[in-house]
Amino acid sequence: MFVLITYDISTMDAIGKKRLRKISKICCNYGQRVQNSVFECKVDPAQCKKLELDLEKAIDIDKDSLRFYYLGKNKDAKIKHIGTKNTYDIDGPLII
Repeated sequence: MFVLITYDISTMDAIGKKRLRKISKICCNYGQRVQNSVFECKVDPAQCKKLELDLEKAIDIDKDSLRFYYLGKNKDAKIKHIGTKNTYDIDGPLII
């Protein structure tokens, strides 16, 4: 399934900046950054639950915000992109 994750982390202090880096790193392990605080992730249900739990543990619930958008299996029919910032096709071949 495809999940779009967005977050807003308070970076008013050094601890907040550290949380922001941690959240970003967790998300990078599961998907690709499509905007500064937005990730597209392709995960199975078990990975999705682990991702949610890992992110929930990493935030300060009183200062930060996480949003999960569950796009299902056919994300292309639900996403329209205009402008720059191309991303790679998660299902396509990856040539390094």
